[in-house]
Amino acid sequence: MSKTYSKLNLSKTTKSNFITYLLVIIVYLIVQFLIAGGHMSSLMKGLLVPLCIYIMLAVSLNLTVGILGELSLGHAGFMCAGAFAGAFFSKCMQGSMPDMLRFLIALILGAAVAGLFGILIGIPVLRLKGDYLAIVTLAFGEIIKNLVNVLYIGRDSDGFHFSMKDSISLRLKEDGEIIINGAQGITGTPHDASFTIGVLLILISLFVIQNLVNSRDGRAIMSIRDNRIAAESIGINITKYKLMAFSISAAIAGVAGVLYAHNLSTLTALPKNFGYNMSIMILVYVVLGGIGNIRGSIISAVILTLLPELLRGLSDYRMLIYAIVLIAMMLLNWSPKAIEWKERIRETYFSGWKSGKGDSAKTAAKGKGVR
Repeated sequence: MSKTYSKLNLSKTTKSNFITYLLVIIVYLIVQFLIAGGHMSSLMKGLLVPLCIYIMLAVSLNLTVGILGELSLGHAGFMCAGAFAGAFFSKCMQGSMPDMLRFLIALILGAAVAGLFGILIGIPVLRLKGDYLAIVTLAFGEIIKNLVNVLYIGRDSDGFHFSMKDSISLRLKEDGEIIINGAQGITGTPHDASFTIGVLLILISLFVIQNLVNSRDGRAIMSIRDNRIAAESIGINITKYKLMAFSISAAIAGVAGVLYAHNLSTLTALPKNFGYNMSIMILVYVVLGGIGNIRGSIISAVILTLLPELLRGLSDYRMLIYAIVLIAMMLLNWSPKAIEWKERIRETYFSGWKSGKGDSAKTAAKGKGVR
């Protein structure tokens, strides 16, 4: 009986993961069809790569908030670290290797740098809980942004030069160039990002997160979320699994940052890019999509990214409608009455075959004399 149940459970999980991948691929094909037919405006085309970035950020933060159960407000900081690491590498190696190879290495480097920051921050921070953890991660995000704004790195025939004062103090030779110019950021990053690459990165991120969640490590992480004391009492290493989830979440945010950096000609660490508001916006995607619901994070990121642009014609009422949609989505996802209504709909229209199976099983049991 237990073997049969585990097989059914595995099949259900695999089917759910497959549906998520399939939805992403179908949307990608529809978008490509619209682009090929000339039915998509240039404004919407410009939103495709940012849409992929926000989906990756929402899905990765859901790993920390929904699966691990810890509130983090520093996700934009990991994105910033990955963005500048990847852009710095691409700017230095531009013309020295094939474009796709350079971009691939930039993605790996961005993930590694952001993941390393996740480990370094996670070791002391993950001992905190609730509001304290949120405040510390928020401070980390602001520290990363402000450090980048005072960072000056240049290169000439003598090698790399570093300063935190100004670009003149780099003392570059005539053949030198400034790569990171403080608050002006990095200029001239190769434009390697595309919608196709973004969708591939989304699928890879989903594969990593969903396989982690459905693995033994994922069950350990969720047990920590549900009851830390009980998990520790049966020998689960709390620090190890928290760091694992936190660093993987940070690494995926770093990859999103690299994609973001290679979609712009100039990369700057402004509050609107990597500040507090960005972290809050990503958290809004996670909460509205359902905490712990990976597919819900994707849907909410798509809706809340496209909605302001679709309502741009209603300039006077655009943000009012946006706020109303936010409230409606929150009520639909979290109101007890709405949850009860959705369960009733599901039982009425989508569980007929289950009830049929149950009735046939009961009939068979009665035939055998089972009560």
